[in-house]
Amino acid sequence: MKLLSPAISSLARMRLWRIEAWKNNPLDAQREVLQDLVTSAQYTEFGRRYGFNRLFNVKAFKEAVPIHEYDDIKPWIERIMQGEQNLLWNTPIYWFAKSSGTTSDKSKFIPVSEESLQEGHYKASKDVLSMYYQYYPESNLLTGKGLVIGGSHNINPMNNEAQYGDLSAVLLQNSPFWGHWLRTPDLSIALMDEWENKIEKLAESTIKENVTSISGVPTWTLVLFRRILELTGKQNMSEVWPSLELYMHGGVSFTPYREQFRRIIGREIHYLEMYNASEGFFAAQDIPGQEGMLLFTDHGIFMEFMPVSEYGSEQPQTVSLADVEPGRNYALVISTNGGLWRYLVGDTVQFTSVRPYRVKVSGRLKHFINAFGEEVIVDNSDKAIASACRETGAVVNDYTAAPVYFSDSGNGAHEWLVEFEKEPDDLDRFIRELDRTLQSINSDYEAKRHKSIALRLPLVHRLDKGVFAEWLHNRGKLGGQHKVPRLSNERTYLEEILSLQKAREQQR
Repeated sequence: MKLLSPAISSLARMRLWRIEAWKNNPLDAQREVLQDLVTSAQYTEFGRRYGFNRLFNVKAFKEAVPIHEYDDIKPWIERIMQGEQNLLWNTPIYWFAKSSGTTSDKSKFIPVSEESLQEGHYKASKDVLSMYYQYYPESNLLTGKGLVIGGSHNINPMNNEAQYGDLSAVLLQNSPFWGHWLRTPDLSIALMDEWENKIEKLAESTIKENVTSISGVPTWTLVLFRRILELTGKQNMSEVWPSLELYMHGGVSFTPYREQFRRIIGREIHYLEMYNASEGFFAAQDIPGQEGMLLFTDHGIFMEFMPVSEYGSEQPQTVSLADVEPGRNYALVISTNGGLWRYLVGDTVQFTSVRPYRVKVSGRLKHFINAFGEEVIVDNSDKAIASACRETGAVVNDYTAAPVYFSDSGNGAHEWLVEFEKEPDDLDRFIRELDRTLQSINSDYEAKRHKSIALRLPLVHRLDKGVFAEWLHNRGKLGGQHKVPRLSNERTYLEEILSLQKAREQQR
């Protein structure tokens, strides 16, 4: 394997000129992507309905095709799952990435074409590797195994040819044969459906491997780390995997977890954030340690950006890359070589730079608190939690928050449920720092907190360890890419989780 690393490093560097081409000419790359998409799909049922053969520029495309949410394209997807083809895309669709999301009990099934695999996910993965080797040419990343903490895989009974699973499962099932040499665990374990047992099998099967990289959601990665340390009796993960050099994360902000990872690993390693969803691979950090992920403009996805204020409008307007502004919140709208057309992903992003185009995920369209005009987004709450942890020595596993509305007994507030790995030395101080940071980074929140006229000090409840996992389990969303919703403008999630905590307290 040691002979493989220089060869891979050399191949990775050979890709850099291609990366530089679309990185330096992103608008041209995007125009070409859209033209390829429209040309490919012009004779599909969707393409004929919206006159793709007459669409020759971005303006005409936006005028002809409405913005779609999942429910709008669900009838098309259901027909494909029942065996029909040439509806949304011109090549056969046999795979679907199952994405349950965190705002609905219903699963989403995102069509995955061969083009979206090869020109999207796999091409982007190669580019991530190339950019990493550009910064660390002496890396030993590929002398060991990459640990993938992915999702489960099931056969879709609606169609003998169609199969579905979490995105990670779909990618694993379709990866080239040599890819299996470079990863761990065995496919039979990687695709297990039952997460409590899966963590045990993951731990047992990877302890003796030479793991050099890990990819997965932070919460489940930490659960695995703790179990491995229990089994081995080691003090930290560096004693288990001395060659570990890279952790690749995405899906949730890494900010609240960074200190916890540093402690449990026991030394500094490299971290890379990736924006890889069921719908496509959109961006990844090209400069380790620098905020912002390079937008992938030549990977089969045409992107538009809808100002968040447009959401809910009868005819919401979007802007192209040429007109985005750094620091402003946009909802991502995509058209893909998997057959999604002007599809509202549901994530909100902010541009950290425009030369080149780099973004950070700021939250979800439906994950925010704006009960009193405070417009608190996940990016705000993650930073506030991280600051409160630094000031009080706390370590947070997970959290969620929702509003407390005005009543006869008092004015409004934000109520937080926090599961601590390490309790703060002073909970009141933790609350004050949480509040202070929110005021410092969100002027709307600050205005509502002025003299506690609209909002009083946040209410924070400690949760027992495992309450969030129990809630996810009860909803059939334990493991994989399922995440606790950070913020909600309604109290449904919070009340469900709080009731579990109260039930535990009553049993003591």
